[in-house]
Amino acid sequence: MTVMVEIPRDSKPRGAQNWTVADLEKLPDDGRRYELLDGRLLVSPAPTVKHQRAARGVFRVLDTTRPPGLEAVFAPVDWQPERTTSFQPDVLVIRDVGPEAKNVTSGLVLAVEVLSPSTRHLDLGPKRARYESAGVGSYWVVDPDEPSVRVWNLVDGHYQVGGVAEGDQKLEVTTPFPVTLSPSALLRS
Repeated sequence: MTVMVEIPRDSKPRGAQNWTVADLEKLPDDGRRYELLDGRLLVSPAPTVKHQRAARGVFRVLDTTRPPGLEAVFAPVDWQPERTTSFQPDVLVIRDVGPEAKNVTSGLVLAVEVLSPSTRHLDLGPKRARYESAGVGSYWVVDPDEPSVRVWNLVDGHYQVGGVAEGDQKLEVTTPFPVTLSPSALLRS
C-alpha cells in the first residue's frame, strides 16, 4: 500500500499538503518510491521481482520498436509537469530531452504503469487523470498478477480505450507508434 511515512524533520519543510519537486531532493535514498500528487507526498515500497519483469518486458518491446526521435526509459525517472507533481512511471517514452536532463518536464509521449497492490488505486485513478489532463498522448497499465494490458489514447483531450489484451492475446497498438503486445510474453522476457 502507498502510505505516508515518517520523514526526517529537516526533509519536510512544509505541511503534508505543500510538497514541491524541490523538496524531493532532500529525501533519503532509502529504496522507497517518492512521488507527488498535487503537493501530497506519496511513498511506495520497492517493487517486486514480478513487477520488474513486467516493466522490463514493456521496456524491451518499446525500445526495439521506437522510431527515431523517441527514447524509451525506465524508472526511476521523474516526470515533473509542474512544481507540485512528480511521478515515476515504470516505463516512459519521451522526445529527446538532451543528455544533461535529470528529469522529464515535457515531451512525455507514453507513460506505462505496472500495477502492484500498493499503487493500483493511484495508477487507475489519480495518475491516469493527471496524465490525461497534462496531455500525455498514451497511457498503458500492465497487470502482472492477472497478465493484462490496457491502453488509453488521448483523443480531443480525453483518454479513450485503445485496446485491452489478457494472457496470451496479442494487442496491436498504433499510438504512439506501431507495436504488438502480449501480456504473458511481457512477463517472460
